[in-house]
Amino acid sequence: MDRNPSPPSSEAEEEGDAVGNTVYSKHWLFSILTRLIEVISPEKTEPTASPEEIQTELDEEMENDICKVWDMSMDEDVALFLQEFNAPDIFMGVFAKSKCPRLTEICVGILGNMACFQDICMSISKDENLGQVLLQRLCDSDSPTLLETSRLLLTCLSQPEVANVWVERIRENPSVYDCVCFIMSSSTNVELLVKVGEVVDKLFDLDEELMLNWIKNGTCRSVGPSVDDSPEEVPDFKIVPCILEAAKQVRSDNPEGLDVYMHILQLLTTVDEGIQAIVQAPDGGKETWSLLYDLVCHELCQPDDPPIIVQEQKTLLASILSVLSAMFASQTEQEYTKMRKNMPLIGSLIRILQYMEGCGKRSVDNSKESEQQETGRADLNEEDFHLKILKDICCELLSNMLQELTKENTLEGLHQGHLNEQTCSCAFQNLLPLYFASVESFLEVLREADQTLADNLEKRFPSLKVHA
Repeated sequence: MDRNPSPPSSEAEEEGDAVGNTVYSKHWLFSILTRLIEVISPEKTEPTASPEEIQTELDEEMENDICKVWDMSMDEDVALFLQEFNAPDIFMGVFAKSKCPRLTEICVGILGNMACFQDICMSISKDENLGQVLLQRLCDSDSPTLLETSRLLLTCLSQPEVANVWVERIRENPSVYDCVCFIMSSSTNVELLVKVGEVVDKLFDLDEELMLNWIKNGTCRSVGPSVDDSPEEVPDFKIVPCILEAAKQVRSDNPEGLDVYMHILQLLTTVDEGIQAIVQAPDGGKETWSLLYDLVCHELCQPDDPPIIVQEQKTLLASILSVLSAMFASQTEQEYTKMRKNMPLIGSLIRILQYMEGCGKRSVDNSKESEQQETGRADLNEEDFHLKILKDICCELLSNMLQELTKENTLEGLHQGHLNEQTCSCAFQNLLPLYFASVESFLEVLREADQTLADNLEKRFPSLKVHA
């Protein structure tokens, strides 16, 4: 059965029965809301009914009809009609009394559609009781309901007029942290993980205080999915391992989802507490470094990819390299930051810079061909802006790594093919003059490993020879 069957196509027969400018019938919609009230009314539930009997599924006709309302609620006129007839209050009753996961999912989904319209979103958001009930849905054990709840929260958080209301509500509700961490660490539903990640990303972007609270959090509380009314004990969650687990789940199936989780990690590194949460994890940050290292060295911007791939992967690469750079600069003494293990990473950083040079030449050619296309130029400038951010991050990490190279590391890099005249020239071209000290330091080490290569590079970059 389709999750959202098409709305009824017949026009409203009675004059004045149409909802706004639509062909949908007010009478039909009202009848569905009435039936929804009847479904959850006390007389519909026998006092002696067992839990198995109470948790029945919707009958097919009711499910079809309420799914039609779900589909129709994407229309603003229908959404306003539902708001006028107190549909959110009816849904509150569903959340409180219904034991049918499918019905709960549909009702949250309808609210999610209604929240796409600013006035309705403001009304929903300012209803404190409804807000608390919706946050409680994050502790649901039903994945479709969790997905719709996350979609609704993201919609509200994306509305500037009400975002702060939800941020404050979430900050004051500690169970949200545990429920979100539980989902990220245990769910295998990629669509749900991506949507929850988008919620977390938006929250951290909106409110640094909330992000700091979640970084420092870890004491478990009695919250989480439960079969009966007794709370279920939740493990002692830490935010970084949960983010990593979710990232690994979405890695192969959803590039956009991976982008979201890498950006969450990047946001963590914007505060000292976030960096410490990564590098002072029980494993010292090894899992984080290994995942990001593997992505850069073995999946993104590979030697057999066309240079234009850097355009497609620029935001993902920028997030990953930001985290690696913060970890490397934190002066951690962990084994994974030792240069003898990271020559492939230096090679990957230089390849990214080479690909960006290729894209730069392509951008110049394109701009010459489209000088009269104002919109095209605006888009091009935006592309250049994101590439510049990636270049800056890439150069900072590369300069820090080059400064740590020893003669032995350099010989290994030369042997493995990560370092040669072409790659070193690309590195110098991008690092100079801002990172002159790093380049000069590396050149001294290179001179011990390969005098001829060092001399050739000095000829190509005269400023280095002057300071030698």
